[in-house]
Amino acid sequence: MRPTRRLRDLLIPVMGCLVALLSNPLMADDLRIGIIGLDTSHSEQFTLRLNDPANPNHIPGARVVVAFPGGSPDIEESKTRIEGFTATVRDKFGVRIVGSVEEACKDVDAVLLLSLEGRPRMEQMRQIIAAGKPVFMDKPVAASLKDVVEIYKLAAAAQVPVFSASAMRWYPGVLEVANAEPTPARSVISYGPAHVLPFHPDLFFYGIHPTEALFTVMGSGCLSVIRTTTPSESVVTGLWVEGRTGTLLAIHEGAMAYKLIRFGDKQITEQKSEGDYTPMLREIVKFFQTKQPPVSPKETLEIYAFMAAAEESKHRDGARVTLREVMVKAGAPEAWLPEDGKARPAAPKSVPKGLPKPGAS
Repeated sequence: MRPTRRLRDLLIPVMGCLVALLSNPLMADDLRIGIIGLDTSHSEQFTLRLNDPANPNHIPGARVVVAFPGGSPDIEESKTRIEGFTATVRDKFGVRIVGSVEEACKDVDAVLLLSLEGRPRMEQMRQIIAAGKPVFMDKPVAASLKDVVEIYKLAAAAQVPVFSASAMRWYPGVLEVANAEPTPARSVISYGPAHVLPFHPDLFFYGIHPTEALFTVMGSGCLSVIRTTTPSESVVTGLWVEGRTGTLLAIHEGAMAYKLIRFGDKQITEQKSEGDYTPMLREIVKFFQTKQPPVSPKETLEIYAFMAAAEESKHRDGARVTLREVMVKAGAPEAWLPEDGKARPAAPKSVPKGLPKPGAS
């Protein structure tokens, strides 16, 4: 055998191993991420974007290295999917599987809390906060507004950076609607699916998406809500400061889609496109790097207070419920509370022709 051929034959398997190693490396400056909760498709989709450099939506700078499956045996969506997602992140992406939240928080720089439902979140967050790890909390933050408030109180006391958001906040079509005019929207309608998960307020699980889209355009400042409910949909109208209104149409049954309609000073703008998880995941990685949340705790708390107030309005046959009331009941400190629920009239931007200016005799 010729020496060159022998050398080539020896190098081929070596090069093959090297290519396999380099195709999915942990770079020295990559953040090491731990996942809590493998009972949702987000665990697979987030890991795909972080761990696979060949993926067109790959996001550099972080890599999932360890995960705790968790799971809820009394929820069908959890118990029937957790085994498959666990196998995928382990076998396809090389993620180490561990048996506890505490183990998943060791030797990592940050945590993705992805558990499907909100009931385990309180205890899971206690352990993550005790480990001092910055954490992104996927929806829902918890199974009650009281637990949402308590989680943020614990994080603030320990000075642990946290944030939560829906991927819809960064959809290109949503941002286009939000930035359609330099002035605040006068009114917005947001509609979308609102599948109900047992043991949770009925908007917390899927209604969070069109709700967060509504707040992305309207901004914070919602004071109160009223709700009309049928088996197939719920209509929640929020009153904002200066008399602006935001309406959520939560679709429980029938044809489903997401859309925003913004009513402004000079134009009406409709959402024309959607998106995926990629822009949000970029924001998550940036948050892990800077420790600066792109969505403030106060705005996230207001979004959950909106949904909790809508739940209370349903129980009161559509009566108006203030966000302040439900936040007080949930134990929020005074500094976090919304205003008293009385909208301030907006100052007129112009005076119609033929009418005297205010104060003119």
